[in-house]
Amino acid sequence: MAPGLSPSPPAVFLLLSLLGLATAGKLLVMNVDGSPWLSVQEVLNRMRQKGHEVVVLAPEVSVHIKPSENYEMKMYSVPFTKEDLEKDMKAFFRVAFEEGSSFVKFFKMYRSMKTVTDFWISSCEQLLQNKELIRYLEESKFDAVFTDPYIPCGAILAEHLSIPAIFFYRLVPCELDVDATQCPSPPSYVPREFSDNADHMTFLQRVKNLLYDVPEMFVCDLDTKSYSKLASEFLQREVTLLDLLRKGSVWLFRLDFVLDYPRPVMPNIIPIGGLNCAQKKHRELPEVGLV
Repeated sequence: MAPGLSPSPPAVFLLLSLLGLATAGKLLVMNVDGSPWLSVQEVLNRMRQKGHEVVVLAPEVSVHIKPSENYEMKMYSVPFTKEDLEKDMKAFFRVAFEEGSSFVKFFKMYRSMKTVTDFWISSCEQLLQNKELIRYLEESKFDAVFTDPYIPCGAILAEHLSIPAIFFYRLVPCELDVDATQCPSPPSYVPREFSDNADHMTFLQRVKNLLYDVPEMFVCDLDTKSYSKLASEFLQREVTLLDLLRKGSVWLFRLDFVLDYPRPVMPNIIPIGGLNCAQKKHRELPEVGLV
């Protein structure tokens, strides 16, 4: 799919199939704020058009997630301001586009990502402690959770409610998607993030690619433990973040065939194309294959 286009009709068709074709389904949505939400809206609008009930969970402080006639919105309070959130998100993107050494950039990106991740962890904690909202979710009989594994709070809710988790994502930190789905990811073949390597590497580039796995194992362990602790306390049993992600029913991967390199994927990972961006106004095309 060309960059910037919305998720393909087959992806929407798959979602409709999962929710049941005979009757309209009920979908619980919990997604990442910021640019990823711009892509999610396209799917939710189509789901609503087909008669499915959509409920969006969102913090009271957000950048792009706003009420809409296409879905019901349930909000919960968080202990930070919009100004703080926007400031740290902008700082994160500034670091992402900085020039410099790959290793230096890796650690700068981690520090910046850690700051933003702390917002999501705090937000998730507030949601899980909201007994009134959790009771509403338990009584609402949802058919599936539509979420981004970048924020595993949706995966925690799917486990608690005993319903399927549909992951709609562009990037998962620390290659957790690879570990959770048991995709082959040899350093000699798949370029590592921030390594500046292509999918065709010299011997020294392959060695460099391998070295990027070493600090990532230690750095990423700190973040995964925070979510694992949060999930274990809420579910009242020992559970790890990977345990939750492994239970994802379908992974809708917004792989861009221009920017990304080829990599092996498992059958439940479906490349659908599309980037995190606002959609351009364009002529409506006929729908093919949609129910």
